[in-house]
Amino acid sequence: MHQLQPVLIFLIIFATIFGITYLYYTTRNKERMALIEKGADADIFFSKKQKTAPVWKILILNLSLLLIGIGLGLFAGHLLEYQGMEGRIVYPACILIMAGLGLFLGFRMAKKLD
Repeated sequence: MHQLQPVLIFLIIFATIFGITYLYYTTRNKERMALIEKGADADIFFSKKQKTAPVWKILILNLSLLLIGIGLGLFAGHLLEYQGMEGRIVYPACILIMAGLGLFLGFRMAKKLD
């Protein structure tokens, strides 16, 4: 039974990826066929080049804000531990909250770059 588990895991992962891909392409095909039957123009299927910010700028922005958030979380955790709270609870909570706020801020700033 122990030798069968890795094979089952591999098959489940492969079936999931195949299923998602199959559903994506069949749904897209049905959608396009419905639009063609209604007489829609074929230009809507081709994406137009939009001016967006380069990926590397967004990646660096999000990474820098994540690291700033982690640093602020460590600092806030230290301040709260100094006030008498238990350190093993305060540090992870502050780090995760501040890192999440940093990523949210990065998302908002990336939307403005586009």
